[in-house]
Amino acid sequence: MTGQERAWRACFSPVDIASVVVFRVAFGAIMLWEVTRYFDHGWIDRYFIAPTFHFTYFGFGWVQPWPGNGMYFHFLGLGLLAICVMAGAWYRVSAALFFIGFTYVFLLDQTQYLNHFYLISLVSFLLVLIPAHHAVSVDAWRRPSLASDTAPAWALWMLRFQIGLVYLYGGIAKVGSDWLRGEPMRSWLADEGGFPLIGRFLTQEWAVWAFSYGGLLFDLLVVPALLWRRTRVMAFVATLAFHLTNAQMFSIGIFPWMMIAATTLFFPPSWPRALGRGLAGAKAAARGRRPRKKAPVVAPPARVVTSPARMALVGGLCVFVLLQVFVPFRHLLYPGVANWTEEGHRFSWHMKLRDKDGDAWFAVTEPASGRRWEIDPHIYLTDRQVRKMSARPDMILQFSHHLAELWAEDGDGQRVEVRADVMASLNDRPHRRYIDPTVDLAAQPRTLASVDWILPLDNQPVATSRR
Repeated sequence: MTGQERAWRACFSPVDIASVVVFRVAFGAIMLWEVTRYFDHGWIDRYFIAPTFHFTYFGFGWVQPWPGNGMYFHFLGLGLLAICVMAGAWYRVSAALFFIGFTYVFLLDQTQYLNHFYLISLVSFLLVLIPAHHAVSVDAWRRPSLASDTAPAWALWMLRFQIGLVYLYGGIAKVGSDWLRGEPMRSWLADEGGFPLIGRFLTQEWAVWAFSYGGLLFDLLVVPALLWRRTRVMAFVATLAFHLTNAQMFSIGIFPWMMIAATTLFFPPSWPRALGRGLAGAKAAARGRRPRKKAPVVAPPARVVTSPARMALVGGLCVFVLLQVFVPFRHLLYPGVANWTEEGHRFSWHMKLRDKDGDAWFAVTEPASGRRWEIDPHIYLTDRQVRKMSARPDMILQFSHHLAELWAEDGDGQRVEVRADVMASLNDRPHRRYIDPTVDLAAQPRTLASVDWILPLDNQPVATSRR
């Protein structure tokens, strides 16, 4: 058997579909929960309707919120699609529409960027391709010919790959940063002194180092530990402790619960059936009966079958894998510290890695007349938008362009210059000037290349104690 044939056999050999089905149901339920949170907290209006300006991503300026109450209907649609994904109803169409609909929301405003929202877009894309509706689904009930106890091995391993990458790259990002000096964990734990039972310990230095290096080692080692049978249960227990602690101490929404659900994918794919048989056996034993033995799911021998559709699928998955492997390292192509410059920071799994804030003011100047206006960004943006923008240079540039456009629309077409006076702090360092105040940002293009108007972070070390 050639190497290519072995690769095809490894990709398309059948495995038990049970764990993929459990993840599909859990993912749909968690997405439904997230949609209800947007309704309950009033986030739809606050984030997408009330703002008059949105910080769109580079190249996606055409993505804008629906007019009127359209965003409410959009989230209602996402909720219905999440139910369909959970139930496996009209699954392919539902999963594809959910992926498009959620990614549309993700692209509306950079101030809403969260690593786990990016992860949801990626996972929902994979679920479009994965036949997770072939068992325990409305589709399999409606079309018995669709039902199957197995799924191709690539489906399980692509989900494992994506989740494992989040853990691994989250750990790599912590190496060689302020994290190794205990920041920003020191600052975060200092605010948790009132935490029940253990709050008084969290402000002590040993707790800072335990949380910092414990989190680092967890991220780096949990995936190998989950893949090795002998350490899998212990790694899963550590995963539960890690995410449940984060859920209690930090406001990170659905992320801990989604990762707990996804981490079950590292167990043998038949684990839900084994658990079901165990529960059935315990119930039967309690009634004094011998449990009825069911024949285990036996996968048929894998055959090496190639087709244009399969070749296109494998090619697309290879491109996806390569992008996920290399895109997070693009920050190495930029000078300076990514946590400060933000160049290459997004889409790199730099999760809960820094504490950063800024204070920004803008000045609009009309060169022809010499008139000058000082601008408080709160006049044009929401408080959340101002807070996020003031520590992110690309958003500062985008708002500067917006101011120039407003002046061009309201004035007599005279060109204006826009400069920013921004003071920022990274991981409890003293605030320092962030953007070159002499540069006319209205004349600077939006680009993915490095820019020279972001002032570098000096060599002053981060504080070693909470001031």
